[in-house]
Amino acid sequence: MTLTETPMTGRRRLTQPELDLLMTAHERFLEGKPGGKRAALRFLNLSGLEFSGRNLADADLSASILDGARMIRTRLDRCNLFGSDLRKANLTQASLVRADLRGACLRGANLSQADLTQADFREGQIAIPHPRKGLGSLRQEPRIGSADEADFTGATLDGSKFHGVSAFAADFTDCSLKGATLTGANLKDANLAGADLDGASVGGANLEGADFTGAVLSGVDTSTARMSGAKLAGSLTGPTREALTAAVACLAQMKANHAWCETGGKEGAPARIDGADLRPLGEALKGMRLTALSAKGACLVGMNLAGAQLQGANFEGADLRGINLQRADLRGARLSGANLTKADLRGAAIGVLPLGPGRETPATLNQTCLRYANLQAADLTRAILDGADLRGANLTGTTLVSTSFRDAELGSVIGMEPA
Repeated sequence: MTLTETPMTGRRRLTQPELDLLMTAHERFLEGKPGGKRAALRFLNLSGLEFSGRNLADADLSASILDGARMIRTRLDRCNLFGSDLRKANLTQASLVRADLRGACLRGANLSQADLTQADFREGQIAIPHPRKGLGSLRQEPRIGSADEADFTGATLDGSKFHGVSAFAADFTDCSLKGATLTGANLKDANLAGADLDGASVGGANLEGADFTGAVLSGVDTSTARMSGAKLAGSLTGPTREALTAAVACLAQMKANHAWCETGGKEGAPARIDGADLRPLGEALKGMRLTALSAKGACLVGMNLAGAQLQGANFEGADLRGINLQRADLRGARLSGANLTKADLRGAAIGVLPLGPGRETPATLNQTCLRYANLQAADLTRAILDGADLRGANLTGTTLVSTSFRDAELGSVIGMEPA
């Protein structure tokens, strides 16, 4: 795809009321209502305008100036932003799934907690008209995607195409880059602390001075990347050969735990796998009955335990980043000090576990890290989250009856009514 570049001064400037009318018509178009029309906002000056909360999925904003625009929680899925200027735009919590951002400029933009799954940031070809002959004589010029000093903290960039993009000193703290293509990208001095790069491609990338402290680097081949000065303390690589061997015995224990639950304690026994690396088990534990499991300090990064019954389980100090615990039963579980950054806990029961007449135990999440975790529609009734870090977590529709948040970090929490 090629676009013709028009100088900024040549772009027509839209007013906010004009933009509002066009966005309303686009939303009607998406809903199949009369009077709807797909938004065609190409080659326009839209700098500083308000887009927050609107639905512009599948709209065309190619080659437009969106410098400083407010696009908080805006839906831009599959949107054409080819060659657009989004410098210092605020795209916090925006959805840009499979958006076309080739050749776009995101320098200094705020994309914290945005969903950029499979977004395309690669180089784009810009057609520049001759200064005197105009469109009759075009010159092709490559435009490298730029995200220098952009803020991607807590964002999701799984499967995104970042090939050749410049993201010098960009902040990717705690973001998810699973399976992303970063080949040839410039990430010099970028902050990737706590980021999940599982299976990402970084061949030929400039990662000099980048901070990978505590990052997940399993399946990442850095042999051809420039790594001079990169900080790798506490980063997590793939399972060791010993962990792969031990996983067989761990699975046997898990099956015995399941049998113990199924037979009311007549067969099997609760599993004790403290400190184990369970990642080789993948999805094998999904839906299993693992009541009273002990997995203190274990590594379950990225695993799928959706629907698992984990009543009274002990995950103290465990690494549970990116884990899928949708609809899991964690009543009475001990999660103090565990890392659940970007964990999926939608619909999970994390409340009080009845133990008998007049006896019960709450779920304990003291000092637990739940940054950017998804707790939508979860039940945290009387759970203890004292000192927990919930910055950027999604608590929309979460049951919070008598939940304790003493000294907890609640900055940028979504869906939680102020106390």
